[in-house]
Amino acid sequence: MISSTLSIHAWFKRKQKEKETPYVRERLDIPGNLWVKCYKCGQAIFNKELEDNLKVCPKCGYHFKLSANERIKQLTDNGSFKEIDPNIQSKDFLNFTDSKPYGKRIIETVAKSLLKDAIVCGTAKIGGQGAALGIMDFSFMGGSMGSVVGEKIARLIELAIEKKLPVIIFAASGGARMQEGIMSLMQMAKTSAALGRLRENGLPYIAICTDPTTGGTSASFAMLGDINLAEPGALICFAGPRVIEQTIRQKLPPGFQRSEYLLQHGMLDIVCERKQLKETLTKILGWFNEK
Repeated sequence: MISSTLSIHAWFKRKQKEKETPYVRERLDIPGNLWVKCYKCGQAIFNKELEDNLKVCPKCGYHFKLSANERIKQLTDNGSFKEIDPNIQSKDFLNFTDSKPYGKRIIETVAKSLLKDAIVCGTAKIGGQGAALGIMDFSFMGGSMGSVVGEKIARLIELAIEKKLPVIIFAASGGARMQEGIMSLMQMAKTSAALGRLRENGLPYIAICTDPTTGGTSASFAMLGDINLAEPGALICFAGPRVIEQTIRQKLPPGFQRSEYLLQHGMLDIVCERKQLKETLTKILGWFNEK
């Protein structure tokens, strides 16, 4: 009986600790979800205020995740975005099952996210200048890169070569999609080869890392830009800091693998706040167009 009581107490303690962990979304217990709690500073923010501030915490500057549609609305000229290949959908090549069959997981995620996969691609204008645009959405299976993500990026690059457009890709991903095994890992080579063709044709590629950009995504197209940008505080890495600490049994430096740390160590060219991103991209595109 004592053992059971201790187990229950430990369970409640663990659950309480999970609630207090940073980056776990917390909505305050107010009808209508009018307020949201910042992951970083813990302050309560009125939802309307957060939306008006481009989903950046007005207290500490923490950048909340954006959906692909929110990113398109914030970044592109009004009505200029034209989506390509919207209906390509993943298949269960391996009949993979973890806690549930992969085929069922895809169906549920499509219904919940209203997306067909983890990236939205198309052409758009940014500050009046044309670009081929790919935007990953973390809400679709953690933005994982499967065969569809690789295929859509490759097709986007082919379209950019045909139309002589620069390519901009926003990465937000936990890495390669384990449920597709080798098929997902092959997308690293596929996207990298496609970007090689883009470079051979003299067209620029701007890679933008958002929180998080990890695993096979960061090891391929997300870090191969002619110019590499990131949002403030974004986690950008191959293996996460906890895995590295457990492997080398050493404490990592403060801010390790965050965008500011990578900028200091030459892995990024610019860390850009969200409110300045459209202006920054307009200037970069203008500079390339002058060449």
